[in-house]
Amino acid sequence: MFDSDSPPGIGQIVHVNKGRDALTYAVVIHRLDEKFVLIADGERRKFDRPKKKNIQHLTSCDYVSPEVQNSISETGRVTNGKLRHAVQSFVHEILKA
Repeated sequence: MFDSDSPPGIGQIVHVNKGRDALTYAVVIHRLDEKFVLIADGERRKFDRPKKKNIQHLTSCDYVSPEVQNSISETGRVTNGKLRHAVQSFVHEILKA
């Protein structure tokens, strides 16, 4: 379920291990470089004000939201509702299984 070896891609769900948002899940919405990504969850962290995170402080999950990935690749944006849905779907369907 968790894959901390590979760097997270756009639309991938990550578990935040360090910082103010620790122990929460978020979606990668942009890769800044090989060390930093921007994450948002659509609730506390909106798309317009994402959090810059060091990938060493994140654990990548084996789940990529196709809705988020397609929306960002087509328009460069994603709604906060899609981000919330992606995180909630992952938590309820994947983790509860």
